[in-house]
Amino acid sequence: MAGTTSLHTNRQYEEELRNLRTSLLTMGALVEQQIAEAVDSLVKRDSARAREIIARDAEVNRMDVEIDDLCIRLFALRQPAASDLRFITTGMRIITDLERIGDMAVNICERALELNEEPMLKPYIDIPRMAAISQSMIKDSLDAFVRNDCDLAEKVIARDDEVDLLNNQIFRELLSFMAEDPKVIGRAARILFVSKYLERIADHATNVAEMVIFMVKGKNVRHMDKLKQ
Repeated sequence: MAGTTSLHTNRQYEEELRNLRTSLLTMGALVEQQIAEAVDSLVKRDSARAREIIARDAEVNRMDVEIDDLCIRLFALRQPAASDLRFITTGMRIITDLERIGDMAVNICERALELNEEPMLKPYIDIPRMAAISQSMIKDSLDAFVRNDCDLAEKVIARDDEVDLLNNQIFRELLSFMAEDPKVIGRAARILFVSKYLERIADHATNVAEMVIFMVKGKNVRHMDKLKQ
């Protein structure tokens, strides 16, 4: 009888771990969508859509709280050890980054609402590129988490340089606009904020990838200039 109870408990535990994994992926997909639609609301000057995205951030926050509660219950009731402990700890840290990514999407929408009230300064070309790379970094970092794939995590970390280069390029371009015509400083500054938000999103995706490497290998690669084998 005791053996049956233990087996049942183990099945429950495995189901709870699967729920954690699924919930993290669902939250990740939602923040990816938030980024895509936030940038789209900027490019298409769609203020109504921007307001919808801001309102939807409440769903991101709700998932943050629910997943955090699930992790705490797993710690309290299951007393996980070894790989499960690293998995759950990593999950708790990932939701913090995902929640902050959601906040960045809201910030983009807020700048979009302001920019949409004024004439367009210039076509948005590099901003959507930054958004696409950042989104792919989020997706791949979460895929690496689910698959325990350090190679994919390392590729995500390397891709952060692409976003940094685009951010620097946008900065230089907008700086020249402001130097030529002080009247555009307000609009240029808001676009610079958007670029910086996307750069931060890529940083959060990098954080997730670094945590995956720690989870799998027990090796902390945060703040390193390059990965060491």
